[in-house]
Amino acid sequence: MSHPTLTYHQLLRRTDAPPGSSWHLFPDQPERGMANFAGPEQIRQAAHEVRDGRAFNLDYALDAFDPPMSRARGIPYHRITATHDQARDDVLEGFFLQASTQVDGLRHRRASGHGFYNAVPDHEIAPRSPRLGVQLWAETPLVGRALLIDIDGLLRSRGTPLDHTTGPALGPDLLDTALDAQGCRVEPGDLVLVHTGWAHWYLTADPDARAAVRGERRATGFAQSRDFAAWCWDHRIALLATDTFAVEVLPVVPDSDFHESAPEDSGMMHQELIAKLGLPMGELWNLTALTADCRATGRWTSLLTVKPLNLTGGVGSPANATALR
Repeated sequence: MSHPTLTYHQLLRRTDAPPGSSWHLFPDQPERGMANFAGPEQIRQAAHEVRDGRAFNLDYALDAFDPPMSRARGIPYHRITATHDQARDDVLEGFFLQASTQVDGLRHRRASGHGFYNAVPDHEIAPRSPRLGVQLWAETPLVGRALLIDIDGLLRSRGTPLDHTTGPALGPDLLDTALDAQGCRVEPGDLVLVHTGWAHWYLTADPDARAAVRGERRATGFAQSRDFAAWCWDHRIALLATDTFAVEVLPVVPDSDFHESAPEDSGMMHQELIAKLGLPMGELWNLTALTADCRATGRWTSLLTVKPLNLTGGVGSPANATALR
């Protein structure tokens, strides 16, 4: 399988596609985006990560974030039905697929002024149309070596733990520093998991603290910068998942590199990562138990499987993520 060799800074100079994009650079499975970096060889190598026979669920419950950080979403209402007293069925009503642990599909964001990933026409971004749908990551699940980067642990060891009430902005330099502290490096095709402690903090914080950050739409995450996009692309990762609300910090930092290119989102970089690079992004992942095991064993890698819902044309999906060690 051929993979692109351009650096991110070379992508920024493209004239045959939006600058900073990987459009049309994955000829074999073009609509899987950067998921293509985790292919058969990466899966075979990742199988060696299973040594102790332990499995870790990386999903929070569908109704864990009640109410969700996004005011446009709600928790599902679970109703059990019966046609007679010897059987039961059930249905979820008001099921927002991205209200808890989830992956953003490549339909989630359009590149302003350019269109959806790989120039898929707007009219094909419709229910039951397969273009860019999350079913592409269900039909061929995201599988490979997970590398957990423990930013929370790094900063606690320095005596400077993150104050999630303020929604601190993180830079890619912290990823490199944490990797050095862990004695790890990113391999092409890795599925990178970033632990900040935000989701655990949010779910265990007092109601007033939760209401305050939700009301202000304030959440810990990565600062909007080309350096961060370059880190993701140049490391050839196949997925980036964090335990934060949006991967990127909210509100957007005043010096975002993307104010002009993403005016609808006040300079967010979702369009750079999703619509341009084609990066599968995970949000609100449950990394607490996995991180504890990584710290206890000093081993930061796992075999990871991510199997979104097989929903044709889905924009996003619960992650259905499992780490095996």
